[in-house]
Amino acid sequence: MSNIPTAITKTFQFGEDTVTLETGRIARQASGAVLVTIGKTQVLTTVVGAKSMKPGQDFFPLSVHYMEKTYAAGRIPGGYLKREGRPSEKETLTSRLIDRPIRPLFPKGFMNEVQVVCTVISADKNVDPDIAAMIGTSAAISISGIPFSGPIGAARVAFDEEKGYVLNPSYEALESSLLDMVVAGTKDAVLMVESEADELTEDEML
Repeated sequence: MSNIPTAITKTFQFGEDTVTLETGRIARQASGAVLVTIGKTQVLTTVVGAKSMKPGQDFFPLSVHYMEKTYAAGRIPGGYLKREGRPSEKETLTSRLIDRPIRPLFPKGFMNEVQVVCTVISADKNVDPDIAAMIGTSAAISISGIPFSGPIGAARVAFDEEKGYVLNPSYEALESSLLDMVVAGTKDAVLMVESEADELTEDEML
């Protein structure tokens, strides 16, 4: 009998992209772990939750860490030091982007420590890993056994004068886009919107 763990895989179409979620093969000691693949971009999301809260704790210690490794692009850091540096601005902002929509979905009064780590292990030059990380975080928490009123969905929306709204645009499409909006929420409510736009009308924006 083989000792190799069997992976559970789910695939769905998301705009023009095919999204694959895989669990059960990697990071099996985490409370929940999901490998998300969109194109050639792969993000491993792991979630670990404490079994009980610390005595005297009066807040919810949720931490989200999004990390882009240089090896994801087939490189190693140049120069004398080969180790990874401090988190970049992009990594810090993406960590906050993931945190904001999931934080309200934990039960009121739940104060067990929860740690989310999203690691970009393969990078596609046309696909931003942040949406994959948000989808993976939702899936990993949902299978972890941690109380969570999810799942959530997340998408990036662009706007082109000729094509109109574009779901999950490539980097190239974003360069000429008049809108860069990230939306996340459950089936019942929008939980987070972050956007920048180039003088769009109110009707186009809404």
